[in-house]
Amino acid sequence: MLLAAILLVPVCMSLVVLVSPLRRWAGWLTVLAMAATLALAAAAVQATLGSGAVSGAAGWLVCDGLGALIVVLVAFVAFTAAVYSNGYLRRRASHALSDDGGSYYPLFNIFVASMLAVPLMANVALLWVALELTTLLSAFLVGFESTPEALEAAWKYAILTTLGAIIALLGVLILYWGTRIAGEQAFTWNELIAAAPAMPPSLVWPAFLLILIGFGTKVGLVPMHTWLPDAHSQAPSPICALLSGVEVATALYVILRLFAVLNRVPGSEAGPWFIVFGVLSVGVATILMVQVRDYKRMFAFSTVEHMGIILLAVGIGSVDARFAAAYQITAHALAKSFCFFAAGLIVLALGEQRIAAVKGLGRRAPVAAVPFLAGALAITGMPPSAVFASELLILKAGLARGQYLVVGFLALFIVIGFAAIMRHATRMTFGKEVDMAEAPVGRPWSAGAAPAACLTALVITAIPLVALGLCMPAGLAGLLNLAGTAMGR
Repeated sequence: MLLAAILLVPVCMSLVVLVSPLRRWAGWLTVLAMAATLALAAAAVQATLGSGAVSGAAGWLVCDGLGALIVVLVAFVAFTAAVYSNGYLRRRASHALSDDGGSYYPLFNIFVASMLAVPLMANVALLWVALELTTLLSAFLVGFESTPEALEAAWKYAILTTLGAIIALLGVLILYWGTRIAGEQAFTWNELIAAAPAMPPSLVWPAFLLILIGFGTKVGLVPMHTWLPDAHSQAPSPICALLSGVEVATALYVILRLFAVLNRVPGSEAGPWFIVFGVLSVGVATILMVQVRDYKRMFAFSTVEHMGIILLAVGIGSVDARFAAAYQITAHALAKSFCFFAAGLIVLALGEQRIAAVKGLGRRAPVAAVPFLAGALAITGMPPSAVFASELLILKAGLARGQYLVVGFLALFIVIGFAAIMRHATRMTFGKEVDMAEAPVGRPWSAGAAPAACLTALVITAIPLVALGLCMPAGLAGLLNLAGTAMGR
């Protein structure tokens, strides 16, 4: 009942906020729904820590360590995004750049439900359906503001990730064929792992590559990443936080699950593939961050970098590396949502996304400048950010496994990414102000006080982001250990 309730709360709320008399309260009703979902997710984590895994809905839903981690992160970011939306949407609506949320909040709730469904689905085929729903539902939110750029980004996002999903579906079907040959009847992750030693490698390898490429498109792995900076920069800022913070992690979840399956097939090893795609994604993303001209695109490229780091960490193959990968997933969700919330304040204050047009932010809109600079420091791995702790653990795990070349490249790319982001962030914050009267677009609306709801969401997100960089609660350490075990048992 617990796992079913996690899905039912946002689904029911998406219907409730469609009722005309309740639309004016849709924002705060959504906050209540997300708070309830977060409480249920926390209960699921406690149950998972106690028994290793929980199930529900007659076995159709299941939650182990990795699933519980993704669920609680989705629920937390969704809660903060719902709070942020209440301030962001009202301010944007007052400038005729979006509606009053009449269509936004139903889509928001059902999108969150689809993301929660991915790590909870026991059947791999139904998991594919849930993951494809995240694309179809979020595409409307990417194009929500109806600008030409937003609509183009939404179409590009929908088409490319749907094509990737079709490729992944072929891999899922081949995996199902392999389980039948091995004599297993149920098509779940546990049955796949049990069947792996008896599955023909000639089937498992094509399935793995198809799923890696197909869902790698959704994750934004290089070279399938081209849609991501467009979609993650044109969506409303709270949706950017969901897309970059946790939606990509739901697609990565499937790929990480495959690691445990493939490594049980005789003569197979997925680690080198993970390392190659990981290093490639990190390297290309950092280079693109050097020349980026839009600060929201900059954070989007940072997502590509972090997904590559996680994939690389799992590819290293040790218990410590998988623990660090789970830690990085957590740190990324917190830091990236904080960054996009901070970026949203700049959009509200100045109506600009071009880096060149936002110089002198510290003087023009200090309420936006402080969290933006803090977010840039956090996402690049400056202590006491949780990103610093997770990346340090990954580098340490790589050295312990003798992966000196891989660690060297990773360290180099992390430094380049840090330099690129901080170069842009410091110029935006402390640089000489642009004469907006001469700018062709982007004249500021108002640099007045930021909405209280937006600032509240930033504070709520900042607390665990900093706290987890300073200490590791026993409960979280246990959850990360379980998540790491699920990646490579």
